[in-house]
Amino acid sequence: MRTSMAKDTEKLIRQLSLISYLMAERRPVTALEIRANVEGYSGMNEDAFARRFYADRAELESLRIVLAVDRPVDGLAEQESYSLPPENFYLPAIKFTDAELAALQTALSLLDGEFAYAEPLRLALQQISWGRPSPLRAPDQRSVALGITASAGGHDLSQRLVKVDTAISRRKTITFGYYTMERDAEGERKVDPYQLLFQGGQFYLVGHAHERDAVRVFRLSRIRGKVSYATKAEHDFQRPDDFDPRVFANRIYWQFGDPVGEAEILVADRIAWQIERHFRRYGSFRDADDGNGRVFVTPYANARSVISWALGLGEHARVLGPPELTRELEERVGLLVERHRGEPDVEVLEGAAAPAPAPVRPPAEGNGRSEAAIRPERFARLVTLASILIEAGREGRRLPVADVCERLQVSAAELREDVQVLNVVNFGAGSYILYAEVTEDDEIEVDPDAYSDSFARPARLLPIEAKALVAAIDLIGEHIPKGSLASTRSKIVAALGEDPVDVGLQVASAAGDDPEIARLLTRAIAGRHLVEIEYYKENEDEFSLRKVEPYALVNGPDAWYVASFDPAKDDVRHFRLDRIKRASVLDDRFEPRADVDPAAVVDGWLRTGEVEASQRARVWFSPERARWAREERTVVAELDDGAVLVEFPYKGTDWLVREVLKEAGDATVLDPPDAREAVLAAAERLSGVYA
Repeated sequence: MRTSMAKDTEKLIRQLSLISYLMAERRPVTALEIRANVEGYSGMNEDAFARRFYADRAELESLRIVLAVDRPVDGLAEQESYSLPPENFYLPAIKFTDAELAALQTALSLLDGEFAYAEPLRLALQQISWGRPSPLRAPDQRSVALGITASAGGHDLSQRLVKVDTAISRRKTITFGYYTMERDAEGERKVDPYQLLFQGGQFYLVGHAHERDAVRVFRLSRIRGKVSYATKAEHDFQRPDDFDPRVFANRIYWQFGDPVGEAEILVADRIAWQIERHFRRYGSFRDADDGNGRVFVTPYANARSVISWALGLGEHARVLGPPELTRELEERVGLLVERHRGEPDVEVLEGAAAPAPAPVRPPAEGNGRSEAAIRPERFARLVTLASILIEAGREGRRLPVADVCERLQVSAAELREDVQVLNVVNFGAGSYILYAEVTEDDEIEVDPDAYSDSFARPARLLPIEAKALVAAIDLIGEHIPKGSLASTRSKIVAALGEDPVDVGLQVASAAGDDPEIARLLTRAIAGRHLVEIEYYKENEDEFSLRKVEPYALVNGPDAWYVASFDPAKDDVRHFRLDRIKRASVLDDRFEPRADVDPAAVVDGWLRTGEVEASQRARVWFSPERARWAREERTVVAELDDGAVLVEFPYKGTDWLVREVLKEAGDATVLDPPDAREAVLAAAERLSGVYA
């Protein structure tokens, strides 16, 4: 009995042979001619051929390789003829500048091995840079580093991502178990998957939930067990024409769900510039009636979440309405004061003082290093390999096996299997596309056939390659000094004829960056110019003027930073781009310091979100918020009533106070006493604002 792997290989040979035959004939051919000449069809009876040929056409179409069908006037299917117009297979030439190719080169080197779509990204870059120096060589990438790289995050999450991605492209309904955090309940879900969204270090699925008969968003890390297809049908659904994937990337956490109202929040002039820059996509702004400050109007689905955000701004923000929102906020501020006044509850203190079990840490998710999750379709790899082999054969070059393995990220055994497959791609009468042989000295010697023209030019990007390419660009944005990814993206979308964001995967960029400041800093880094920045230190509520040497742009869980050397502090400092009120490039230049490593923090707080701390606080979380604490924090004790104790490492008390205020009364500092008193003082000030 043939194995499923053998069947898959036969299918690939058949489909590649079909493409080669249609491209070589350059005329419409009948089904009878295809059955007689194309490898894999000739041994089939008429019914088997009809089924396989239909399935192959459908699968090629899902890869955006569409056969043209000429139908006779009377419409008889057996008299149809088929062709493959060159424009339906070949990738239009894209004229990249050297700077744009350098930017793509940097993007790949940064994401390679840490991006769920790293492997199809490699193949995509092979295709779009055809005839130009390879963008796959390791560049000098010291000017940019990534803490958040859209890796899948663990084996289970990787498997779910693969299944969901495939279901989206093949329009297959899926079923899975799902843990709903708000209701603290697990249940089965049946979903038509429309879109993958990467936002804030997490992958989300957007799709039509059958149980609710509405579009819902599911976090992949909260899916339980395996993701399965609901039916054995080839396709289960069509995505509605009016579905707009960008809507979901332009929502913030308090907008997840059905809107229940519009919050009006007065923001003080001191920070209004930053709030408007950071949150303008989530609502609208207007001047306050008395001219002091700006009013932020934002729809909300979860009252606690928008209250949490407002409390985190301290005395610089005040919720104006609606009345039900202000009432809940007043109650929560009262709870903050009550729970921090006096000594902590004796029983809770005993729990905090008891020997702590090993910390319960949340599982690694989408912001850690992990093996790339998405393997490209083997079809894409074979098409790319054929192009590489044919080019080398025509130039009379032998290819070292190690070099080809590196370019395609395959093992030597996989490469040999792929070469064997290509060696049997044919369409009868000795019409092969190539013959390649791996020599004893681990080189590949290629003899291209006259019919190899079909694969001598780069093929169209398959959907997964296009998704990988545009997702990588959107993840990094305008943060590469060597060239513009924005112009590169426009050229790629024009060549594809569609934006991959519309057909399966969207990366929501970190909010808050001013694009002009990002571009200014990248120019300063590339030219080694000093920059002067006016910077807002949020925790201390202070502005300062800094003159620094910018070395690199690096990203973290919440924002992009410029890694700099501050001569006034005689040390490396990282400044969040969204807290730079203004910046200017100075004429003065600097020589890079040999001992400055701008990417040194990438494996530290930029990934974990935790800075090197000199103090630790014990914080109680209410039973209602305990499950969120377990997912996001380091839990050191579980209490009998369902509450948990969390250890907070912190460097500055101001930061800890803000974090506890954001918990809106559901978190209480137990120790140290000075931190507890600081939270009480901040809560009492807020109580006065809302009195």
